Amino acid sequence: MKSEIRPQDIATMLHIRPRDAHKGTMGHALLVAGSHGMAGCAMLAAESCLRSGAGKVTVWTAEANRIPLHCAVPEAILCLRETCDATGFQALGIGPGMGLSEEAAHRLHCLLAHSEAPLVLDADALHLLAAHTEWAELLAERAILTPHAGEMRHLSAGFGLEADVAESACKLAAAKRLTIVLKGHPTLICFPDGSAVECMQGNPGMATAGSGDVLTGLVAGLLAQGYTTAEAAQLAVWLHATAGDIAAEEMGEECMLARDILRHLPDAFRSLKNRL
Repeated sequence: MKSEIRPQDIATMLHIRPRDAHKGTMGHALLVAGSHGMAGCAMLAAESCLRSGAGKVTVWTAEANRIPLHCAVPEAILCLRETCDATGFQALGIGPGMGLSEEAAHRLHCLLAHSEAPLVLDADALHLLAAHTEWAELLAERAILTPHAGEMRHLSAGFGLEADVAESACKLAAAKRLTIVLKGHPTLICFPDGSAVECMQGNPGMATAGSGDVLTGLVAGLLAQGYTTAEAAQLAVWLHATAGDIAAEEMGEECMLARDILRHLPDAFRSLKNRL
C-alpha cells in the first residue's frame, strides 16, 4: 500500500538546531565523488550536503578535481589520498562520478566493510553494487539507494528480479532491508518493512545532469545530522523536488540546471518550516 508524502507530516521530522550548535555537533559527512573529469558531480553533491545543515563535509575525490572544488565549494574539506579513513564520519555519500574502475570498486567495498555509518549510494556505486550483489549484506538497515529507472533495472538484473522497476525496488528493499528511492515522477520510496510512499512534487525540468548528485548530497547531509534513513529519504526527496518546482516556476523547465535546484534548497526548507 503506497501513501503520499504530505509536507505537514514530514515538517514534524525537522530537527531544531540547538542554540549552542557548532560545526562539530552538526555532523560530518564523507562524500566519495568525482573521478578525473567529473569534478562537477563532487561540487554539486558537496554544496548540497553543506546546505542540508551538516556541520562539515569532506570530499574524497581525484587530485585533478582539487582546484575546481576549492574554488566552487571552499567550505568543503578535500581528501586526495589513495586511502581515506572513514572513522569519525557520521554519514557517507558514495557514487556520483566516482567511476567504475577496479580502484573504485575496491574503495566502495572497503568503505562498506569498515564503516558502520549510515550511507547513501547513487550512480556509479549502484552499478558496482549490481556487479557485487554480495555486498548488499553490508548495507542492511543503514543504507539508502537512489536509483533512477535505468539504474534500478541494472540492480534488478544483478539481484535476479524480473518485475517492473517499481515492484523490483520494493522487493529489493524488503529482501535486503534497504531504503530505496526510485527517482522519477512520482518518486517512490520503498522501506525495509515493505511499505512505500510517493512524492508527487517535481517536474520534467529536473531531468538534467547533476540533479541526482544534489539529492545524494542532501541525503548524506541529513543522515550526518542524525536523521533516520526513513526521515532522511523522505525529507530529501520532498525538499529536492520542491526546490525543483520553485526553479521551474522561475525559469521554465527547459532552462533548468541542477545548480538551480541547489540554489532553491533554502526556499524549500523555508516552505517546510512554515508548515510547523
